[in-house]
Amino acid sequence: MALEIVIDREVCMGSGNCSFWAPNTFDLDDDGVAIVTDPVGDPEDKVILAGQGCPTQAISITRNGEKIV
Repeated sequence: MALEIVIDREVCMGSGNCSFWAPNTFDLDDDGVAIVTDPVGDPEDKVILAGQGCPTQAISITRNGEKIV
């Protein structure tokens, strides 16, 4: 089953770490806040690294209801 990715836009500071680690999954919108462009755009390990690398912990990643990040 695919990962479920949620970004807390109130917490995101727009560092771009997520789009560095998983550029096909994450991007920054016109306001400089992270968005998910394609949840399956990158391998799961890269998406998880992106979530772990978020300096404000704005990214939550779950699979089948189990929290990964």
